Parts: sequence; structure tokens; C-alpha cells
Amino acid sequence: MLSRFFRLSWLALSLLAIAANAQTLPSPPTSDLRPLVVAVVPQFTPLQIHKDWTPFLERVARDSGVPLTLKVYQRIPDFEADVLKGVPDLAFMNPYHEVMAKRAAGYLPLVRDTRQLTGILLVRQDSPVKTTKDLAGSKLAFPSPNAFGASLYMRALLAEQENVKIEPAYLKTHTNVVRHVIQGEAVAGGTVNTSFQREPDAVRAQLRVLFETPGVAPHPLSAHPRVSATQRKAVMTAILKLREDATAAPLLQAVQMAEPIVADYARDYQPLERLKLERYIVIEQD
Repeated sequence: MLSRFFRLSWLALSLLAIAANAQTLPSPPTSDLRPLVVAVVPQFTPLQIHKDWTPFLERVARDSGVPLTLKVYQRIPDFEADVLKGVPDLAFMNPYHEVMAKRAAGYLPLVRDTRQLTGILLVRQDSPVKTTKDLAGSKLAFPSPNAFGASLYMRALLAEQENVKIEPAYLKTHTNVVRHVIQGEAVAGGTVNTSFQREPDAVRAQLRVLFETPGVAPHPLSAHPRVSATQRKAVMTAILKLREDATAAPLLQAVQMAEPIVADYARDYQPLERLKLERYIVIEQD
């Protein structure tokens, strides 16, 4: 009888030990703990994007409690392909990318800057070109076919409003466009106002603005619908609160959201659907 008592006691203690150990094991990861992948349209070099976005995302992740990881692309077409397939959880994209991404994968704009985005066409200060009519038949540089203000909207306006036919050359980044114009490798080049303002004074002094597009709501940070409403709200709140912190101003400036506000598709981006730019969309192949 006594030995049976010890056996039962040993069994009970063993079960208690197993239960205690089970409580100390880490909980299995949940979908809300998986880092959200943030894709950024490669307007600039991968090195520059990494430099600008890494500290910003680290701050937002810390303040929101939502783990974030940056995905950097070499080429805008690769970024576009992933966004249209719904690969990234969050994406910083141009205004017409948002129209395309909403249709293709349901991306929801979360936040954007208050400043309007305009595309600008640059020529050298000493260029003989005085009007857009002088560009007829000339080689013009653009970052990529579907870069909204710098290329897509710009090319549509040149063709339909200015009645000018040009020869486009696509150079991957806004930085490349500016350098090609300065070096005389293109008669003119398209970029956007915010990108041009990031250039050094010595670079800007060599160029002048020949033509400017109408202003539109700028690049949004958008979320795929699989991102939970809780996570979306947490990220939005963290970014909007950065406006109240003077020390965060450089972080916001670096990612082109100096004064972030809540974005709204119907107000900000749905009007772009009326521009009917689909005929100017170019899907680049490898």
C-alpha cells in the first residue's frame, strides 16, 4: 500500500512539473507578431532608401508595437509587379500606383504628406529650349514609365495638352534623370518637386523648370487588406504622432512625409481615375 502511495505521489509530482514547464514555454507566434513587410518605391538608389527609411520604420515599430521590416527594390517595375500581386503588407507608392494597387489587390491608403505633388520637367540653365514646343522629337529622360508626376502624367500632358511627341528614355531613378540632363545626355528630364528639392544647391542651380503638372495628393503609405485593422490603426497613429515631436522632423522629411495626415482614397486618389492614364501605362519586361 505504501509503495502504491509513493508511486501515485511521484506521478502527481511529475504531472505538476510537466504543467509548470509547459507554462514557461514561449507562446507560438501569431500573425499579428509577424513583421510586416514595407516596400518603398525606388525613386532613389537602394542605399539612399535604406538610409532614409530604416530609422523611420524603427521608430514607428517601436511606437506602434507593430514589427516592421523594409524591402528595398532595385527597379520600379519589380516594385510595381510585387504591389499588383499584393506581396508587401505595406507600401509607399506614387498616387497612380495607389489607383492600380486598389484595383488589383485592394490596398488602402493610410497616411500621406499635406503638400501636393507636382511633376516638373527640367532643362539645363543654358538650354536653348524655352517652351515645350521646342522639345518636339527630342530625347527626354524619365525615372520609369509609370512614375506618376515625373513620367506617366507628364507624358500624357505633353501628348494631349501640349501636342508634343518626344522620345522617352527610362533611367530607373530620379537621381539618374537629373544627372543625365546636367550632362547633356537628355534635352530635358522629368522628376517631381519633392525629389528635386532634395538635390544639393549646386545641382539645382544648374537646372530650370520648363513645365509643371497640376498638383495632386502625394505618395501614400498604403496597407494590404490582410493587415488587421488594429495594426493599421497602430501604424497610422504612431506616424501621425511624430508630427508632435520636433526631434522626429528629420525622420519625416527623409521619407517625404514632413507633415503626415490621414489619407482617404475617395478624396485623394479616386479623382485620378478620371485622368484615364491607362493608355500611357507601360509594363517593362526584364
